[in-house]
Amino acid sequence: MRIVLRIGGSVISPWPDPKLIDKYAEVVSSLTSEGHLIAVVVGGGQVSRKFVESARGLGLSSFQQDTIAIFATRLNARLVAMKLGGVSSVPTSIESMLQRLSRNRVAVMGGLRPGFTTDAVAVLIAEKWNADLLIKGSDQEGIYTADPRLNKKAKKLDKISYERMEQILGGKHKPGIRSIVDPVAVEHLVKSRIRLVVLNGSDPRGVLKAIRGEKVGTTVS
Repeated sequence: MRIVLRIGGSVISPWPDPKLIDKYAEVVSSLTSEGHLIAVVVGGGQVSRKFVESARGLGLSSFQQDTIAIFATRLNARLVAMKLGGVSSVPTSIESMLQRLSRNRVAVMGGLRPGFTTDAVAVLIAEKWNADLLIKGSDQEGIYTADPRLNKKAKKLDKISYERMEQILGGKHKPGIRSIVDPVAVEHLVKSRIRLVVLNGSDPRGVLKAIRGEKVGTTVS
């Protein structure tokens, strides 16, 4: 199975937790030993958002704000890549990521270009690579009827359609956006119909459950 694993920056924020990355490495190793191919996309989380705030305070454009945030995602990605495969560099384009995946069972990358969050990058890889499943590890248990951080009455949804996801999470991208799934990624998913599972990324074992079809997080299909 071809799997795109999106590790949200919020999961490893504010600073990368070596114990958590170790656990992800164990999960990825287990999956590759079973014959799965894994494309990992790592976000910048709180560090990216802090840089965006600084750039905004300096009067820099949205393009420049996004550009500086991308470097934070790539730093996180390099750390994860070193642990997973001893590789110190990470791809900076979809094409180079696909080339690396053609040679290895696992490859890691961060951000791509301004206007795209790492959610959108993960979806683009899934589309170009013909992935079977996209898993998003977040700081929430799944997709809710509303943002649970703002609305205590929000309810977690176990399974929803692409259209329902768009109703809840659709919108426009902005630098430093904090959404369970970025609006640009949502737009692509509605068109591509790639199966998505959003789960709490603080326990990497949830990734194994998602791949085995066990009940975990929110499934969009």
